[in-house]
Amino acid sequence: MYYVPDGTKICGFYFCKKCGNKFLSLQTMKNIPCIDCERDIDYEIGPDESMDDILDTAELIEVIEGEENVDKMDGLLSLAITGGDFDWI
Repeated sequence: MYYVPDGTKICGFYFCKKCGNKFLSLQTMKNIPCIDCERDIDYEIGPDESMDDILDTAELIEVIEGEENVDKMDGLLSLAITGGDFDWI
């Protein structure tokens, strides 16, 4: 699978407020770092910036449960990135 390993039974579906990226994660916390924005973080923050504002930009939309549901969601989200075969939908 693209975002989570095969056989995953529960995962979080996240939306990044900063870049607009939607992705799956094995984590199910309310806010986590975005997988794309995290690569571009400048850890030298200014006096008016908070490290929490920089790191936790992705917000949990939904917890996906069940191996079949996780497989379907992972496949749907990966289509936009990989341009894969969507005939199975």
